Amino acid sequence: MKNQFISEAVLKAREGKRAALKEALLKLINPTRSEPGCLYYILFEDKNNEGTFYMREAFRDKAAFEFHTETFHFKNFAAQMDSLLEEPIQLIELAQVSDPEM
Repeated sequence: MKNQFISEAVLKAREGKRAALKEALLKLINPTRSEPGCLYYILFEDKNNEGTFYMREAFRDKAAFEFHTETFHFKNFAAQMDSLLEEPIQLIELAQVSDPEM
């Protein structure tokens, strides 16, 4: 879909905060997936860099993503970011260039 908002958020845990960051990110999954504009929301951890997480996310459009950033669950997570993250979230916006593999 042309107007979809697809991104990958890179989140690096502060030293000693890996478990707390993982728990906070996992708490985002179900409520975000319940948002009407969410297409998928999947958490990964880098196997070679423990404490570096990737949230692969797709929303119907940019407005649905912006709605997500205004939800209670996202704002609750945002309030914890300074204590959990080594550096600001890196949000990489993606443009799909091939069809999904079937």
